[in-house]
Amino acid sequence: MVDPRITKLAHNLVNYSCNVQPGEKVLIESISLELPLVQELIKKVYQAGGIPFVSIKNPSVDRALLMGASQEQMQLMAKYEGARMSDMQAYIGIRSGNNAAELSDVPGEKMELYNKHFWHKVHGEIRVPKTKWVVLRYPSPSMAQLANTSIEAFEDFYFDVCNLDYARMSEAMDPLVELMNKTDKVRIVGPGTDLHFSIKGLPAVKCAGERNIPDGEVYTAPVKDSVNGFITYNTPAPYQGFTYENVRLEFQNGKIVQATANDTARINQVFDTDEGARYVGEFAIGVNPYITKPMKDTLFDEKIAGSIHFTPGSSYDDCFNGNKSAIHWDLVYIQTPEYGGGEIYFDDVLIRKDGRFVLPQLVGLNPEKLK
Repeated sequence: MVDPRITKLAHNLVNYSCNVQPGEKVLIESISLELPLVQELIKKVYQAGGIPFVSIKNPSVDRALLMGASQEQMQLMAKYEGARMSDMQAYIGIRSGNNAAELSDVPGEKMELYNKHFWHKVHGEIRVPKTKWVVLRYPSPSMAQLANTSIEAFEDFYFDVCNLDYARMSEAMDPLVELMNKTDKVRIVGPGTDLHFSIKGLPAVKCAGERNIPDGEVYTAPVKDSVNGFITYNTPAPYQGFTYENVRLEFQNGKIVQATANDTARINQVFDTDEGARYVGEFAIGVNPYITKPMKDTLFDEKIAGSIHFTPGSSYDDCFNGNKSAIHWDLVYIQTPEYGGGEIYFDDVLIRKDGRFVLPQLVGLNPEKLK
């Protein structure tokens, strides 16, 4: 018998996140661990009148391919998978696996080939702007270990997070979207952080279960050359199989002019991927009430209640600040008291202190209001 929480998740992904309509083609891409969810998704797509397609991948196989990959091979893979993606109206991507660090020893130059010639072409240029898409994690022993919990406890946490009332969250986000759309200057202050930039003229976009599961953020982008100051991120930052810690970035006129971390040489190699990698493509505020601490999984960590993420790399088409890059790296900074606190100011007005919204029109986004 299928866990009813899986059936509910599949229903939400197909009917709420992707809003699948009769005749629409849906690509379900998954690691083999998630077969019960894949099977439920296929059923729900058929029930909605859609046409499901399935791709099963494996991180160990991906690693073996990447270790010897050439530019021509990545370009051909992008050509073939891009052609299929171009035929799809919707995409559901399930990310998981037994080992979160499976790609940690793939050489940086091989990951750069993958990012530039495969991921950016298939996902950055086709899937993201041209399909109704949603990506999510799925419970695994590896994820439970990252969260320092038992598998059963992690599964309970996971389904609380992923099956919450996202329509209610969406409505509560409207006042924040309205305020951000009227804001020019943003200042973020906290331990090791004093950052200021403009978001004038760039739209705020709410994320409430239609693109990521779990979800819970409102994002915009800084005016490209407006970012000045420094930020010290206080969460671990996995990227391409390696976990960065104590990441500190210093900005002048929008550009990262100094970057340090537990592997300073390696992180600067990431920011040297292309010209756009040293500029910021996203500024977002996290509000998911069930996610309160990092677990080395960006899809969860960027939604932490009381957090922001400030993202080097490409901006999104629906909030385009002119920055393009093969990377988009959501680095997370938490401002709740247990992580040192901090403030966010919009046009010199305090809007959030120590992770809690203080303006009356925004208190509906505090955790107790969304659970």
